Amino acid sequence: MTGDGEFSHTVRAALKSQGISIRAAARAMKFDHAFLSRVLAGKQRPSGALACSLDKLLNAGGTLAALAEVTADDEGDRIAATLSHAIRLDARAVESLNAVLTSQRRLDDAIGPQPMIFPAGAQTASVRELLRRASGAERDSLAIVYAEHVQFDGWLAASTRDDARAVTLLREAARLAEAAESGPLLAQARNFMGYIARQQENPRGMIRWFLAAYKTPGAHPAQRMGDAAQAAHGYATLGQADSARRLLDDALSLTDDAADTPPDTAYWLTPSFQRLNIGLAYLGLGQAGEAADHLRAGLEGLPMKQQSARWTAEYREALQRAIAYA
Repeated sequence: MTGDGEFSHTVRAALKSQGISIRAAARAMKFDHAFLSRVLAGKQRPSGALACSLDKLLNAGGTLAALAEVTADDEGDRIAATLSHAIRLDARAVESLNAVLTSQRRLDDAIGPQPMIFPAGAQTASVRELLRRASGAERDSLAIVYAEHVQFDGWLAASTRDDARAVTLLREAARLAEAAESGPLLAQARNFMGYIARQQENPRGMIRWFLAAYKTPGAHPAQRMGDAAQAAHGYATLGQADSARRLLDDALSLTDDAADTPPDTAYWLTPSFQRLNIGLAYLGLGQAGEAADHLRAGLEGLPMKQQSARWTAEYREALQRAIAYA
């Protein structure tokens, strides 16, 4: 997929998910319908003004403008030429491909996972083919980007409750992370497996995967803090309060170290986000007041782009339960 294709497929899917036709979008933004149609067919690059207008229309929080910038002009040409093997893979091309993935992740926060499934999967397939043919010094860097793409596809599947596909993708992501000797990537793949177990109301699966993530060599302290808290939640759900409290203490002991900038593969692990999973653990332990305090502070402290993300629903529902029990 070229950079233009990434933008056009993403916007078309987002419009469809919100029930907005191309003609209605053009009318709402006061843009020429033919121009918008050419952009969304991948035949013309979006202007900055159009990307910003689409951001506002779709409530995408600036992420579409960022994606348009990543794939604009020279960088878009470089991505397209690299994927078509017209030019050799180099460090700048790997950086550009990684920037597209970064934009995809932020778009998931803004517009939800469903519109992202096709464009993300198509980009993954393109990177996989590029990796298959790659050689030289940049291949190892591209392998990391590919592993992250597979992991992101797994997250999107998990977010839309396509659990079987998510498990397959995340197992592959874990294998690729091990091959690349990336502790943060391996820990994150295991963490997402724990997330699936939580959505399935499977506390033993939560404990298994979150503990595996927590103990992964090379995992970032921010990852380990979140994993310990979520494993504590699993133990609390099973009524094993002592084990839950020990792990919750472990999580809280990592607070200072976890305040450092988390890895890109887990960019959301801010101090505010950490309070959300600590809140779930306290709620599982029956400490509703502490749970409500952490959940409320965590939700209020999220960046604006994440405030309405689909994954926040779980924490908002938990906050309501905590308030009711307190």
